[in-house]
Amino acid sequence: MILKAYIVPHPPLIVPEVGRGEEKTIQDTVDNYKKFAKEIVDFKPDTIIISSPHSTSYADYFHISPGTQAYGDFSNFGVPQVNVTANYDTELVEALDEAFKARGLPAGTMGAGDNRLDHATLIPLYFLQQEDPNFLKDTKIVRIGLSGLPLAYNYEVGKTIEQVADELGKKVVFIASGDLSHVLKADGPYGYQKEGPQFDKLVTDIIEGGELSDFVRIDRNFARQASECGLGSFAILSGALDNYDYETVLDSYEGPFGVGYACAEVDVKGENK
Repeated sequence: MILKAYIVPHPPLIVPEVGRGEEKTIQDTVDNYKKFAKEIVDFKPDTIIISSPHSTSYADYFHISPGTQAYGDFSNFGVPQVNVTANYDTELVEALDEAFKARGLPAGTMGAGDNRLDHATLIPLYFLQQEDPNFLKDTKIVRIGLSGLPLAYNYEVGKTIEQVADELGKKVVFIASGDLSHVLKADGPYGYQKEGPQFDKLVTDIIEGGELSDFVRIDRNFARQASECGLGSFAILSGALDNYDYETVLDSYEGPFGVGYACAEVDVKGENK
């Protein structure tokens, strides 16, 4: 069962060793990450499921990371000494692989690429490790990448993840990692497009409206014009919550650097059967 779910961004500078003080510019995001990490540690889940736009991705396939363990660090951001090692939930991954095949869904463990943890996965895990250095020794993870397929597939993949986890009796927390638009400001790293603020308002309105399945209805061409990276991740999350009654809270939204950062939590109220 899903205990709770979260939407989080992944700006590397949020890690103090990377940001070196600049992270204070997005203090609401920092504070919510710490809040979420404490909640997750207190839940004592069996497994953390993380959907990541920067994990291995294919145009027509959702890749779930195979193996028993993975390592990642922030060497790409100048601090290789900051690192995370996580153990994969091999039981759940193998069951998912079989379930996707049985349902004819284009998802599974084929085509493994770079096995290192990407920064969209590392950042949530970093905050969990900061909250409790032993947490990742006891709690396993499942990491799933995105694809270029229609968002309806993301929804079905999410539904399957939840159903298989439930069949195995797993208590899980779902983290949908993803930034919003990257084109919010002319002086930002990617410039300005009018679709940027429009996309971010649409996403935050959906979160506040509490019907996350609306993510699946967002036009992919519009999303591309907004240069977003998290929509596919949020769509998988919406499918994973298909069987639940839930309430959503948009804890914060910030975009001072020209990239949208939304922190949100989904309180699961029970199954909606």
